[in-house]
Amino acid sequence: MELGHWTTNLPIDITQPFGFIYLITNKINGKKYIGKKQCITILKRKPLKGKKRKRHEEKETDWKTYTSSCRELNEDICTHDKSNFCFDIIRWCNSKAELAYFEIKLQLECDALLSDDYYNGIINCRLCKFKMS
Repeated sequence: MELGHWTTNLPIDITQPFGFIYLITNKINGKKYIGKKQCITILKRKPLKGKKRKRHEEKETDWKTYTSSCRELNEDICTHDKSNFCFDIIRWCNSKAELAYFEIKLQLECDALLSDDYYNGIINCRLCKFKMS
């Protein structure tokens, strides 16, 4: 599986995971960012003529070229060049709920909001139960 600029030591046990939790590290100042990214998005289409059920279609996102949603981090990437950053995938996830849970879990374990060592400035999520696969 082609990963773009992302690196990982994790095995991929399915052909297309739903998404991943990542850690971006600035090699110059050591500052980090913890985030999540979906690999797949589900498009909901109108029902076909004469039918009632909506159609669902999976589409790959821009994850191979994605850097982050953090404005400060993206500015540093533009200023210092992408080669001065490590883009590491630290966990594959199979659902949106799993993505949200493990992102916030890691952010809280690392005290990302309390430390100046992290770019993270907000934790915003909505959690629900999910089954581990």
